[in-house]
Amino acid sequence: MRVLVVEDDTSLLKVIRDIFEGEAFLTDAAETGDEGYYLAGQAIHDLIVLDVMLPGMSGVEIVKKLRAQSVLIPIILLTAKDAVEDRVAGLDAGADDYITKPFAVSELLARSRAVLRRRGTIGQEGDLTCGPIRLAPAARDAFSGETPLNLTTTEYELLEFFLCNKNQILTREQIFDRVWGFDSGSATTAVDVYVHHLRKKLTANGAGTFLRTVRGIGYILKGEPNVQ
Repeated sequence: MRVLVVEDDTSLLKVIRDIFEGEAFLTDAAETGDEGYYLAGQAIHDLIVLDVMLPGMSGVEIVKKLRAQSVLIPIILLTAKDAVEDRVAGLDAGADDYITKPFAVSELLARSRAVLRRRGTIGQEGDLTCGPIRLAPAARDAFSGETPLNLTTTEYELLEFFLCNKNQILTREQIFDRVWGFDSGSATTAVDVYVHHLRKKLTANGAGTFLRTVRGIGYILKGEPNVQ
């Protein structure tokens, strides 16, 4: 999974990044509201952790703009202990939860898991599923039924992104930014190559028809097989 952390305190930003990376999240970061809003608008993240007080656009403004654009990624706000009005404004704008500073590592992770469960990004036991396809993020294992798929690291990240956004069309650009990263030296043609490899493994294990090509746009993982 991929998380975006927007926090202008460099030391706290590093701490939060380390927390999520220790849980095997891919992590992007921004230190200003404008940069955070731009990255959030790419719609490649599974979770956004967003400070309220930021240089430029505030956290509450970012939430309002994202929700107005139907960006439904779960958002957790970071607020000062006495900033009741900010918390209320953020929740009213569409944030999913808030954490007051200072906070414990266990609280941040527990609240993150809770909002991901509520949004359906992870199941009650933490697995991601679509038909017979199942991903166990804690162990980074992938299965079709009970058969291990034996995915490479890139194939795993690709399948995880599809499962986090099942029944949604994903463009090649979205997939590339999510799996390879904004600063990758690879080309977007890598998306087609790795989708081909992933589909071969799914097909060999009876699940290839769930992953479909949307001509001229990208791909979609559908909850029902594509019956020819």
